[in-house]
Amino acid sequence: MSGHRVDDARPGPSRTPDCGAPARYSASGDGLLSYLLTGTFEGNSMRTNFVKCSIGFLVAALSVLLATGPASATEAGWRPFDVPAQNSSKVPIHVVLFYPTQDSARSIPMGPFTPTVAINGKPDATVKGLIVLSHGTGGAELNHTGLAEALAKNGYLVAAIKHPGDNWQDQSLFSGPGGYYFSERPRQASQVIDAILSDPEWKPRISVDARGPRVGAVGHSAGGYTVLALAGGVPDPMRIVRHCKTDSDDPVFCSMGRRVTNSGAEKVSFEGMRDSRVRAVAALAPMGVVFTSQSLATIGIPTTIYAGDKDTFLVPRYHAEWVRQNVVKADYHAIQNAGHYAFTDTPSMPIPSPDGDLRANPEGFDRAAFLKQLATALNQFFDRALQ
Repeated sequence: MSGHRVDDARPGPSRTPDCGAPARYSASGDGLLSYLLTGTFEGNSMRTNFVKCSIGFLVAALSVLLATGPASATEAGWRPFDVPAQNSSKVPIHVVLFYPTQDSARSIPMGPFTPTVAINGKPDATVKGLIVLSHGTGGAELNHTGLAEALAKNGYLVAAIKHPGDNWQDQSLFSGPGGYYFSERPRQASQVIDAILSDPEWKPRISVDARGPRVGAVGHSAGGYTVLALAGGVPDPMRIVRHCKTDSDDPVFCSMGRRVTNSGAEKVSFEGMRDSRVRAVAALAPMGVVFTSQSLATIGIPTTIYAGDKDTFLVPRYHAEWVRQNVVKADYHAIQNAGHYAFTDTPSMPIPSPDGDLRANPEGFDRAAFLKQLATALNQFFDRALQ
């Protein structure tokens, strides 16, 4: 089921879902993976309970009144922000904003993630800049809440995008013309930047200098592709075809990459994807093999790249290292003993993926400690690059 609306659910006394045992939704593995990656469950009762529980979590979160007075330190505010459908888009872009606030924050379960935020907290008068956050394939706007909170506490406005057509409920971008996936993701990010920089509440708060508003971007996996495209990288889908014919040791990516290269013969234009307002990008375990070397060489803004050396979803030597080899100003960080999902928050329930359970870590890897280090490093990176 895709695009389920809150008002579609009609819970009654006899229809109370069992939300107390989240592991039940992944007992078979395939059912939850199907829903997260394609938006459909194999079982109707499982689908109904999962949606009702998710709605219940969200309604509870949005109804919390944080009236305990100002906090002693800056916290992360949280509120939804929708960008109306434009041009080729058929649906609005749903965004979650994290921002600095002096209001108190609480830990609030939202499905498999638990951000610590001040729902609708009063924003600080100014923010250091705008950071666009792009999730990976089949992901969600809450996949990187820890990072978003840390950036917000450091003074940034973070716009965490739920990419239309490529999220846990909707995979329709894969059914578009060949290459459409690669053109739409960065354009969606630019539309979010357009909307926030023209919003009467947020525009006056974002720091500006002689070059204009301070804007950066961070993304994971396909989100890493997205932010590199904003920086000037240009895809060539035929590189995926050639790569997957000659290199047999990138099987997870190639099994998914065929979906975006075999979806139609119509050519898609990749002109105009660079967004000159974006001054710095951080690519976490990026999908990189699709980029041409010539386009990567034109990227002149500060760029930092992270890769886990045990990533079997996007094998670094074909993806992150390809970007490193061709982006002159890129900093590169090889994270020992880290898998593909080392860069995402740890969900509270098992979530199977083509690269294993999102909660799983290689033996000895401390994801919580690493994510704290990553948040500190990226705050320092954007402070240097945008100030």
